[in-house]
Amino acid sequence: MTHKALIVGASGIVGSATAKLLSDEGWQVWGLARTPRQQANVTPVAADLLDPAALASALSGLDPSHVFISSWLRQATEAENIRVNSAMVRNLLTALSPAKSVKHVALVTGLKHYLGPFENYGKGVLPQTPFREEQGRLDVDNFYYAQEDEVFAAADRDGFTWSVHRPHTIVGKAVGNAMNMGTTLAVYASICKHTGRPFRFPGVEMQWEGVTDMTDATLLARHLLWASTTQAAANQDFNVANGDVFRWKWMWGRIADWFGIEAAPFDGTMRPLEEQMADDAATWSEIARHHDLAEPDMNRLVSPWHTDADLGRPIEVITDMSKSRRLGFLDYQPTDDAFIALFEELRADRLIP
Repeated sequence: MTHKALIVGASGIVGSATAKLLSDEGWQVWGLARTPRQQANVTPVAADLLDPAALASALSGLDPSHVFISSWLRQATEAENIRVNSAMVRNLLTALSPAKSVKHVALVTGLKHYLGPFENYGKGVLPQTPFREEQGRLDVDNFYYAQEDEVFAAADRDGFTWSVHRPHTIVGKAVGNAMNMGTTLAVYASICKHTGRPFRFPGVEMQWEGVTDMTDATLLARHLLWASTTQAAANQDFNVANGDVFRWKWMWGRIADWFGIEAAPFDGTMRPLEEQMADDAATWSEIARHHDLAEPDMNRLVSPWHTDADLGRPIEVITDMSKSRRLGFLDYQPTDDAFIALFEELRADRLIP
């Protein structure tokens, strides 16, 4: 029997990596996005998750056995995040319900489950690190919780199994993505090289000196595949990280070396990328013209606010993977290799010089 996957957010970092993996594994794959892009062996489905009628029409005739949800829309407040993003999940699963084909739904959220939403990010009383799944929810409103609740309610109604996946900051390629540290740093490094500006770490001393981890998009895709096809992983929540830990004081030098620039000494002063890159759109357009790059609009590539949030955290953040390891997921990905693989792909696709 051929597995049939519907990937929601197929144009994003997680969705595109998952689509490639599943199609390579012989799955039939539909890729849903508001504006789908062409992907090999993926059938595009154009749909707006906030338009129930149009969504039901777009999904009519599809019979996915597995659904992978890796899409969200950032709103001005957490109340709006909850309203909009829970509706997206609810509308999707309602539209799929009549076909009764879905066997498993995998939802990708993240460490804001433990750290709190953007309005209260890394503040207040937080669980002890490394974060473990049994630590549960914080006593704050969080759109991740609302998304989970929509999946749980639909699972009770329709009888499918589910999994929740909580990656740390994801390394992977996507254009127009709302949270993309790897490409943001690549563009920043390219601008520093072009202009001769210092390649300055934008975060705080805690992140420079402390231990952290990250999640490669291809490893996350393998984790999604594993959890969706492993009986012991059904109806479970999982942290997902590469398996290594590092300090930014080391990683910053590794990134600088790849771009052939010097890593500026860190003096303890936070210099947010939103400030450093505020006037760089014209510079990037110039770089793009000079090197014949595929995307001259810097704002389609970078998300400085998200990188600043991660590198500005006042606490050390690492995740525990014991739950997945005990159930048999043993994959490992060195994070510096993940960054380098991304940079090479961005260069090959003419997204950076």
